[in-house]
Amino acid sequence: MTDKSGKSKDVIAVGSCVRITVSDSDAGGSVTCTGVVIEDYEDMVIDRGSVGRDWAPVQRWAIALDDGRLIFANDEDLAATD
Repeated sequence: MTDKSGKSKDVIAVGSCVRITVSDSDAGGSVTCTGVVIEDYEDMVIDRGSVGRDWAPVQRWAIALDDGRLIFANDEDLAATD
């Protein structure tokens, strides 16, 4: 989806249904899951270099997966679903 200027428009928001691929140690690889975005932490996301570490980064979105798990992800990890 694009806006009038032709730039990509954010289609993911709290309440959006999304698809994400997550690691699954039981399956020995990864699996695609669906869920609902329940929180947006955009104001809390910081540049990893500004804190002097690259571990435990803040992820933008909190997603309640359909299987009951809660995960956190960034824009590039998610795809909107219908």
